[in-house]
Amino acid sequence: MSTKTTSINAGSIFGQKIRDYGLLFKFRLSLTVVFSAAMGFLLAMQGAIDWAGLGMLCLGGFLLSGASNALNQVLEKDYDKLMQRTANRPVATGRMSSSEAVLVAGLASTTALVIFSIVFNPLTAFLGSLSLISYAFIYTPMKRVSPVAVWIGAFPGALPPAIGWVAVTGTFDLVALVLFAIQFIWQLPHFWAIGWVAYEDYQKGGYKLLPSKGGRDKSTALQCLFYSILLIPVTLLPYWLGMTGWISAIGLVILGLAFAATNFNLYRKSDKKAALMVMFASFFYLPLALLLMVIDKL
Repeated sequence: MSTKTTSINAGSIFGQKIRDYGLLFKFRLSLTVVFSAAMGFLLAMQGAIDWAGLGMLCLGGFLLSGASNALNQVLEKDYDKLMQRTANRPVATGRMSSSEAVLVAGLASTTALVIFSIVFNPLTAFLGSLSLISYAFIYTPMKRVSPVAVWIGAFPGALPPAIGWVAVTGTFDLVALVLFAIQFIWQLPHFWAIGWVAYEDYQKGGYKLLPSKGGRDKSTALQCLFYSILLIPVTLLPYWLGMTGWISAIGLVILGLAFAATNFNLYRKSDKKAALMVMFASFFYLPLALLLMVIDKL
């Protein structure tokens, strides 16, 4: 074998390993977690932005989210093989051993919690630990037991903006609770829409994610609609608390009504196409809502 061929093979192996770590950490999902935490951090800032602190929060948040996702894939590797959307994950395919994934998750989570403890405060590290444990070891096994898993998973999923706030303030106060509530409620129609769209695939893995026993029915759609409407007054709480101004309040109402409209469409039609619209609308809703509040605050 020539040196050139060996070099190409080595480069191909290295490239695959990088791609596998991206899949293991669920790169895009981890970036959304980092974004939410960063928005909470910026909302808590008084005066000049602490860019170094923001950078350390993003690094810690990415590592912690990646570790949670890695542990999730280790625990679900046998079920991931059964579903099209997860069959190519590195642990499921055997391209990466479970022990390697656990080692990487351990190093990433330890580094993240050290950053949170030293750069910020013990409460930030505690909330980070709570997020990882509840996601990997409570939410993950519950997905095959009961639809309650979505509520359990919404808990760690709602912590990032609150963690960003606590990193600055050192306290889990009313504003942190409001930020948590916004992201918690948003996740319910968001995940149920995903569960609706990928219903057949989730069935192969034995996952029970939709809230109704009938699965993709009017009851599930009605619950999506209810929580999307509930989001509207909850997103106005930052304005009522004096954290943001009327500009973002108006924007959030408009955004909330648009999101609720897609959920009403799901209730009216109760089909996969309508659920897909809710899913895509939810992807836009949260970052836009958080950005509106941050821009108004700054």
